[in-house]
Amino acid sequence: MDPKKVEVLVVGAGVSGLVAACSLREAGHNVLVVDKGRSVGGRMATRRVGAGLADHGAQYFTARTAAFEQQIDRWIEEGLVYLWAMGFSTGSLTPNDTVGHPRYAVRGGMNQLTKHMALGLDVEVDVRLDRIELADGRWHASSETQQYVADAVILTPPVPQSLALLDTGQVRLAPADRAALDKISYSPCIAAMFRFEGELTIPAPGAIQRPANTIPWIADNQQKGISPNEKVVTLHADPDYSRRYWDAPEVEILETMSGYLQPYMPPGTRLQESQIKRWRYSFPETLYEESALLAASLPTLAFGGDAFGGPRVEGAYLSGLAVAKSVTRSLQNRA
Repeated sequence: MDPKKVEVLVVGAGVSGLVAACSLREAGHNVLVVDKGRSVGGRMATRRVGAGLADHGAQYFTARTAAFEQQIDRWIEEGLVYLWAMGFSTGSLTPNDTVGHPRYAVRGGMNQLTKHMALGLDVEVDVRLDRIELADGRWHASSETQQYVADAVILTPPVPQSLALLDTGQVRLAPADRAALDKISYSPCIAAMFRFEGELTIPAPGAIQRPANTIPWIADNQQKGISPNEKVVTLHADPDYSRRYWDAPEVEILETMSGYLQPYMPPGTRLQESQIKRWRYSFPETLYEESALLAASLPTLAFGGDAFGGPRVEGAYLSGLAVAKSVTRSLQNRA
């Protein structure tokens, strides 16, 4: 099988990878994005539950930089993004009893934003790369069914997954780069989705946020505005619970997590359906300080993602811009 040849291969079709690919394409580069998932988005994930929808990865995003604020304004003008709330309940029946930055959500679910970002890009999904190696000055990436050859590679998956691809291909990073990447760590999260018949008393605007709780996040996707036809609720477990129950049977996880909804279930409300999603690399706990890492000894290899200058959706977005800029500069210097 002849390999597919491309100027820049972007691994990972989450926010960082898609932003990097868009930036590189605008700069005139030939770019291909590959992702192991069935769809683009990564943790910008939305799932159908019955006739409803549930965001079960990223729940909203905020903006703390002018660059991301400007991008959000453009998405709002396009009708993609809307202001969900200025704060959430902390567990009482009082709405909006926290104060903070505007929280933005995506019409039709968070995944719709990354699908929009992918329009016009060359993207291949269901591609499970098993190795990346350097030979004759070019990068070679392979899966069971396909091979790719590229002048430059951008890696945006969780860092342990990226390093595993390079280790299999016997790619040797500079010691300082390897040490910095090895320090990056992530916490897991088990997400549960429950579909109900009847009412729930989750206060407006449809979310409870309690950082110190075993279940720090409860969201009513109907109040949020993405699930008009069904009452579907998303729960996120904290890292301790997620580690403890990671290998537990689904029925046990669903039983324990559903118990946290009992205070918000009036008589007559009935549970109709339950699902879970395990996010092994849910949230970067130890970050790389800069928004991108360009390999010191291999300047056509770069790393990005929400662990680089992040976290959060904004961090992933800014990392995508930074990693594209770094690779563009390297390609120009190489020409």
